[in-house]
Amino acid sequence: MAYKQKILIVDDDANIAELISLYLTKECFDTAIAEDGEEALEKFESFQPDLILLDLMLPGIDGYEVCREIRKTSRIPVIMLSAKGETFDKVLGLELGADDYMVKPFDSKELVARVRAVLRRQQNSGLSDKIPSARNVVEETGDVVRYTDISVNKDNYTVIYKGNNIDMPPKELELLYFLMTNPNKVFTREQLLDHIWGYDYIGDTRTVDVHVKRLREKIKDTADWSLATVWGVGYKFEVKR
Repeated sequence: MAYKQKILIVDDDANIAELISLYLTKECFDTAIAEDGEEALEKFESFQPDLILLDLMLPGIDGYEVCREIRKTSRIPVIMLSAKGETFDKVLGLELGADDYMVKPFDSKELVARVRAVLRRQQNSGLSDKIPSARNVVEETGDVVRYTDISVNKDNYTVIYKGNNIDMPPKELELLYFLMTNPNKVFTREQLLDHIWGYDYIGDTRTVDVHVKRLREKIKDTADWSLATVWGVGYKFEVKR
């Protein structure tokens, strides 16, 4: 018997959830339904879906928090569903790790097409749905670098730390991004000054110290990584093994 890909549908509107399930079942998917965030996290473990359709407006734990929790351990594709079509909501959802975002009401054929497209991208990427112990793992996609609890996007200059958007001036972000994309490599203050500010910068190496201090005020070291000082040398983004 051919394997049926499994879709977890998370929506507190039973009629919508059943309708989506009907669409997907006709397309030879296996489905399960969760009506709130807590049940979604439970069925994520027990049902082990290949993709999650996740409504944002849920009783108790909302869709954003569900996505945040899932992303701590898994890369499983998530498509967010919401009646809220504002750009902010879409950006927040995508920054938290969603793979796509659909605004209600939507066409059933478009939903199925997007489900297939996201699953196809996941398969073609060759990534496991499970996130290995993040102690020595970095995920880079274009101008985005991610570790446990932190994502830095150099394309749109945003930093998401523990699910929150952190305000960060360009040079701070560029410094953090540079260190994160070179894990465990030590850079002198002079090297960082050259890489981030350029050879013609008229300031001194204390500029680097000031920026590192400001970064440490905004992001705190974790059990998996830290913004470390190498005394007498410089700084590194240390990924602990």
